[in-house]
Amino acid sequence: MARNDVMYKQVIIFRKDLKIGKGKIAAHAAHASLAALKLANKEIVKKWEKNGAKKVVLKVENLRELKEIYEKAKRKSLPCFLTKDAGLTQVKKGEIICLAIGPEKENKIDELTGNLKLL
Repeated sequence: MARNDVMYKQVIIFRKDLKIGKGKIAAHAAHASLAALKLANKEIVKKWEKNGAKKVVLKVENLRELKEIYEKAKRKSLPCFLTKDAGLTQVKKGEIICLAIGPEKENKIDELTGNLKLL
């Protein structure tokens, strides 16, 4: 792919303050990814899938930070979705676990998440 080609990605952002297991992380990542995908522009989805469906998993400190990013993503009309837990195991019912943004142009997502660290 040429350097000036537009790249696409999806990010999934988890809260560091929740002590949840790897299985719950995997399940919520899948839920968030699919839900945000359903909200995305179909042409962007095609381009994203054609180029490998890049996903990056990141972390924030807490719920406040996650909600701030979610609100910014909504204001920019980016496809985004917050997952809430069913409350059957490790956290209380309705607890917000993670946020997915995209697929969308990488530079649009990076404006909101470029400073975050990998999970």
